[in-house]
Amino acid sequence: MIGRFVGGRFGGSAAPAVPQQPAVDPVAEEIAQMGGAVDSLRAAVRRSGSTLPPLLTSQLRQLGDLMREAVEDISVRGCSTEQRVLLNSMICSYVPAPLQAYLSLPPAHHDEESSATFMFAEQLATLEETLADLLNQIRIGAVEELSTHGRFLADKFSAQDEALQLHQPPSERDPLRLEGQPWQH
Repeated sequence: MIGRFVGGRFGGSAAPAVPQQPAVDPVAEEIAQMGGAVDSLRAAVRRSGSTLPPLLTSQLRQLGDLMREAVEDISVRGCSTEQRVLLNSMICSYVPAPLQAYLSLPPAHHDEESSATFMFAEQLATLEETLADLLNQIRIGAVEELSTHGRFLADKFSAQDEALQLHQPPSERDPLRLEGQPWQH
């Protein structure tokens, strides 16, 4: 008896149960990381605002807003693996890499009229078109999914079996009327 008391007090009992952690969804984690990368990219654009011409700053901010919208859309609606990979590449590589290359140019190339500025602006315009197309594809996928579900419901419930239909006998009494009382409108 003393042995059980001493053992129970000083570690002789079974180890306490450790609650299990819920499994982490790798897609949700990837989407969260993309959101963080978008925020980092937007912060980098704000920090380099004095170096960038207003045209590029505007384009980069527009792209950042579209990227943020795309990340929010895919976190709610979902998307294909290919769409997620494309978005992740745009966020982590296709925009930051040329931005860093542009910022590493000598200040003379940061002029509003320089060929480097025009080249980068064209690249950003291409990325913006691609991102707008990606957002459209994600939304069309959601619309198609909703349409497919609507067709399923229509097929499932529009031609129900007659045996499943409830039919009231014609002589059934009205439950809202008291016995012997005439119906008043």
